[in-house]
Amino acid sequence: MPSSPTLPFYRMARTMEPLAKKIFKGVLVAELFGIFGAYFLFTKMNTSQDFRQTMSKKFPFILEVYYKSIEQSGMYGIREQDQEKWLNSKS
Repeated sequence: MPSSPTLPFYRMARTMEPLAKKIFKGVLVAELFGIFGAYFLFTKMNTSQDFRQTMSKKFPFILEVYYKSIEQSGMYGIREQDQEKWLNSKS
């Protein structure tokens, strides 16, 4: 009796199933770390002007995303307050 052409594929799919589950779990864990990391970073920038100053020196593009997101939500003036404080602290 000749074997069905789908039988080898079925066996291969069954052996790939654990690998696919591991990959899915890995992607899911990476996504969760990314979400919690972004939340932590946003919260830290939202509560600490000193941290925002550190971010402006090391990662200005991330600080720009923060400013744009809070301005998009209707909160204005934080960027100007930061710049004023940082200019005054230099002199």
